[in-house]
Amino acid sequence: MKKSIIGIIAVVVIIAIIIGTVFILSKNKQEKPNTEAGVQIQTAQEMEKIINDINTKLGESLPRLETREIDIADEYMFTSTTGLKSNNNVEAVVVSEPFMSSQAYSAVMIKTKENANIEEMKQEIFDNIDMRKWICVSAEKLWVTNYNDIIFFVMSSEEWGKPVYDEFKQAVGGTVGKELEKAEEF
Repeated sequence: MKKSIIGIIAVVVIIAIIIGTVFILSKNKQEKPNTEAGVQIQTAQEMEKIINDINTKLGESLPRLETREIDIADEYMFTSTTGLKSNNNVEAVVVSEPFMSSQAYSAVMIKTKENANIEEMKQEIFDNIDMRKWICVSAEKLWVTNYNDIIFFVMSSEEWGKPVYDEFKQAVGGTVGKELEKAEEF
């Protein structure tokens, strides 16, 4: 009788250990980000964080920058920042630009709405963004791409812009959409 009680207790303990292990493993799996699915960017705050992380990583090689969300209802600010004529397919825009506006540098992330034609929007940015929007200076180059429903572009000198563009691609796991690049014609 004593042996059967010990056997039952042993079975119960083993089952409890198995259930506990399964529970802990499933909980850890839920807490870890799914790296196969890629980086999730859903909010302006997440866009700001990515840009700020890039700025921090590149540190001294960039000018002193301010990163902020812009009001997409402000038609002038929206168009001058993005090159887009309409905000109909846009949820949020985050821009990182120098505190001193005489430095030609602008990095922009645009969160698009579901079912937006991202390739058309990228081409519109590419065709319409004013690379001479600063008073005394002009951006030398423009790089445009997207990661899922996020359009990213940077316009600046090769020295500042290319490392930022490459860091964005690395931050999202290296998988981006069609890439557009052009040099300003003086």
